Amino acid sequence: MVLQQQSDASIWGTYTPEGTVNITAGWGKPITTKADSGGNWQLKLATPEAGGPYDITISTVDTTILIKDVLVGEVWLASGQSNMEMPIEGFTNEPIDNYEEELADAKYPEIRQFNISRAISPTPLSEVNGEWQVTNPESAKTFSASAYFFARKLHDELKVPIGIINSTWGGTPVESWISHDKIRALDEFREVMETLKPEKIEVFESWFANFPQVPIPKSSEDWEALDLDDNEIARSDFDDASWSSLNLPGMVENGDVLGTDGVFWVRKKVMIEDIGTDYQFVVSQGIDDMDVTYVNGQKIGFTLCWNCPRSYDIPKSVLKQGENVLAMRIIDTGGPGGCSGEMKLTNQKGTTIPIDGEWSFKQIADIKGSQFLMYEEDSEAFKNPPAGIEKYQIDPRTPGVLYNAMIHPIIPFEIKGAIWYQGESNVGRAEQYLKLFPGMIDDWRTRWQKSFPFHFVQIAPFDYGNGLSPALRDAQRKSLVTEKTGMAITMDIGHPTSIHPGNKQDVGDRLARLALSNDYGIDMVASGPIYKSHSISGNKITIEFDHSNLGVVSGAGGLSGFEIAGSDKNFIQAKANIVGDKIEVRASSIADPQYVRYGWKDYIKGSLFNKDGLPASSFTTE
Repeated sequence: MVLQQQSDASIWGTYTPEGTVNITAGWGKPITTKADSGGNWQLKLATPEAGGPYDITISTVDTTILIKDVLVGEVWLASGQSNMEMPIEGFTNEPIDNYEEELADAKYPEIRQFNISRAISPTPLSEVNGEWQVTNPESAKTFSASAYFFARKLHDELKVPIGIINSTWGGTPVESWISHDKIRALDEFREVMETLKPEKIEVFESWFANFPQVPIPKSSEDWEALDLDDNEIARSDFDDASWSSLNLPGMVENGDVLGTDGVFWVRKKVMIEDIGTDYQFVVSQGIDDMDVTYVNGQKIGFTLCWNCPRSYDIPKSVLKQGENVLAMRIIDTGGPGGCSGEMKLTNQKGTTIPIDGEWSFKQIADIKGSQFLMYEEDSEAFKNPPAGIEKYQIDPRTPGVLYNAMIHPIIPFEIKGAIWYQGESNVGRAEQYLKLFPGMIDDWRTRWQKSFPFHFVQIAPFDYGNGLSPALRDAQRKSLVTEKTGMAITMDIGHPTSIHPGNKQDVGDRLARLALSNDYGIDMVASGPIYKSHSISGNKITIEFDHSNLGVVSGAGGLSGFEIAGSDKNFIQAKANIVGDKIEVRASSIADPQYVRYGWKDYIKGSLFNKDGLPASSFTTE
């Protein structure tokens, strides 16, 4: 454990109502409190300057708890979606740069992480699952890479213990992390919030309690071995005549009681005449989110990755001349689920058999919190659901559910500040994000009763294919008007085909620069150039920047990515020149320019930096 130094750290728990609780910390005198009539107790423990290790003893008349190896230093909350969640060992086919060397070097006993287990809840919870881990080459594999590199730089500069509370969930939008009270105050998601009224939640949750639940696995090995008592569905003689149909490639958008997120099977009969050679099963772009695939009841492959191409070997011994049955159990953990890209069988002779088109489809389970909910369709409960249940979909993307389960329980644990990497799941809703994101920061600060520093990462360039991500990046830039915030810019480290850049070292370094400069008073350059203002003179626009320091410079390929427009807002490529710490932009075909923008593409390589090598943010003056 790490506690925030020189603070009044909150310690809390439950005990017999009106019972006495004693706490003794290794650095101070014993203190005592009493549980209230509901059995809850809380007190403030004054912490010393950074140091340790210490012991903390919590005792009552009948119980003693000893917490050993407690350090006192700086504690930061790390939250967001997959780019903050991404561990040092990386994701499947998406490694962290130099991860083997980084893991071998991860010998920092004074850097510790508390990793909160994934959970969702329609109502605020009081507890989380997780534990503190000391950084070593083995434990560091699952540490948030961005948070680890942030913590490492803080530790190197401040020479104090660093604690990271990791509360992350990939693929989640910002609204999942905001309390219901704040979402209602922001007047967003009205229809969803109507289903989340306390009286309705009670009715719906009582109905769900009628059905068996299976815990969601935590490791890739457990995912592959997941037993939902559904193996017979893979058999070639299984009767799927009553199933629905689904066209693949494509995504499932189901509107009945069974929501999209969960477990579904697809089956297809394929005629194969030549069985004298081995075949391959191919889905060229991926299966969302993971699959176990069978041919004639024999397992041929498993992949735990939503955007990884599938290519599974089919031994000829598995095949039958004539009709063969393909079956896939697909698990979708967020958003639409299904298959994308070309789908086919190929053999060693070059023969291709298309397997796109109509498949038989049936969903067998929903994801609800940390459980698979196994519906019993013949039961009276399933046949008589409460009114409105079809609109009550609790998944990781539901407003407020991650706040309830993964933020609320850790309040008011004393923190220095928060770091955040999220936004990809809100691409396409930039205007709303500009309302929600600052609202979330305010929400957390209000509930912690502390205006703590909040530093975030601007989403990295990636080819979303829709041209909508620059507006989201700009919403993040505009959110800097929120006090005590900083933005780590990643315009130079994106990847066109991976939404998870492997360079998390620079992400952590840039977040740490913001904290060290703004919150710890260390003299260093905190940020790359950020648009400040512009002026128009004749046929050129001159741009000024904050954080330009001693001036701005271009990347190795020169300045690019600047566009200019007249009053019609039809942007064209422009010529940009550096003049001191400013940029002059013009285009010969526009005599009276009114607007300028930079980096306004889904994927682009940043070309503008300050002289400390930190990249400029994209922006538009529209």
